[in-house]
Amino acid sequence: MASPNLPVGTVIDAPAVDLPAFASRHPNLASESLGARVLSCSDEFFAAAQRMLQDSEPVFIVGKFDDHGKWMDGWETRRRRNGGHDHAIVKLGLPGTIKGLDINTSHFTGNFPPAASVQAASCEGEPDAATEWVELVAARSLQGNSHHFVEIGDGRVWTHLRLNIFPDGGVARLRVYGQPACDWDRRDPDALVEVSALASGGRVVAYSDAHFGTPTRVIQAGRGVNMGDGWETRRRREPGNDWLILELGHAAVVEKIEIDTAHFKGNYPDRVSLQGALVAESTDQSLVTQAMFWPELLGEQKTEMDKQHFYEGDAIQKIGPVSHVRVNMFPDGGISRVRIWGRLAR
Repeated sequence: MASPNLPVGTVIDAPAVDLPAFASRHPNLASESLGARVLSCSDEFFAAAQRMLQDSEPVFIVGKFDDHGKWMDGWETRRRRNGGHDHAIVKLGLPGTIKGLDINTSHFTGNFPPAASVQAASCEGEPDAATEWVELVAARSLQGNSHHFVEIGDGRVWTHLRLNIFPDGGVARLRVYGQPACDWDRRDPDALVEVSALASGGRVVAYSDAHFGTPTRVIQAGRGVNMGDGWETRRRREPGNDWLILELGHAAVVEKIEIDTAHFKGNYPDRVSLQGALVAESTDQSLVTQAMFWPELLGEQKTEMDKQHFYEGDAIQKIGPVSHVRVNMFPDGGISRVRIWGRLAR
C-alpha cells in the first residue's frame, strides 16, 4: 500500500516483473483490446470486473476515492458475510488453447483474495446452466500485491473462463496467455485470407529484439493506436538488422503484404524485406537458424513514416506455399502491423 506521506493524486506503478516463457511468447486472450469481456460476476461493489481485462498495467492513485470507497485499478468485491465465494465469467477475445495465466493482485494488500481457482468452458454462445465447466487451475493460495503465474498443459480450445476467488477481495489483472485457434473448415477455401492474423491462428515465433515494443501486437486487428502499439527495437549500434519470424495460421500462397508504420515517425525502419518457407516440422529455436536461408518473398523496400505500405503483384516473388515468414527491418526501428494475405495451400 502507498505511503501515507505521498501527495494526493500520486500515481504508483506496479513493479516490473520477469515474464515466464509462455507469457512472452503468446498473446493475452483475455485482453480487452481483443474483445474479451466480463459477461457476469457475483459482485463488483468496489471496482468493476471489466477493469481486470485492461491492457494497461495496474496503478495505485493516492487519495482517489469514489462513491463506493477507495478507487482500485482492478476488480474488487465487497466483504462477504453470508458464506460462499465470488466469481466472474470472462469471454475470451479469441478462442484458443491456454498456455498459462497470471492472477495479478498488484496494489491489493489488505483486500486480496486468499485463494483462487479457474474453470474453462467451450461453447458457441454465452454459458448457461447446461454449460460444462472444466477445472483448469485448482484452488491455490494467493499473496497480496503479487503476480501468480500458472503454466497450463491442456491442449483443448476454450472460449470462456470462470475466475473464482475465495471468499472475496480484489484482483488487479487477469491475463490468459494462449494460442488463438481457427476453424479452417468454416472458412472459404478459395478466398484471399489474412493468414498472419491472430484470429487466423497466426503466431510470433521469435524476434531479434523488442526493447520498446510488443511483437505480438503486429498481428492484431486494426491499426495501432499509438507508438506503443507495435514492435519496436532498440537503436542498433552493431552490424546486421532486426527481424521477426511469424508462423501463419495456415500455409498459403502469398498474394498481398502490408507493412504499417503507423505512429512511427523518427524511428521507422529505413527498409524492409520478407523471406518465407514451407516448414513441415521444426522447433522454434531451429527456425531461427533456418530462417536466415529462406528464399526472398519480398525484396528490400524503402519505407516511410506513419504509413501503410502495400505490396502485391510482381513485387511478391513466386516461391509457392509458405507456412512461415521472416520479416526483416533494416537496420532497426518500429513496425505497427504486418499483414499477409494468401490463398490457402491445398
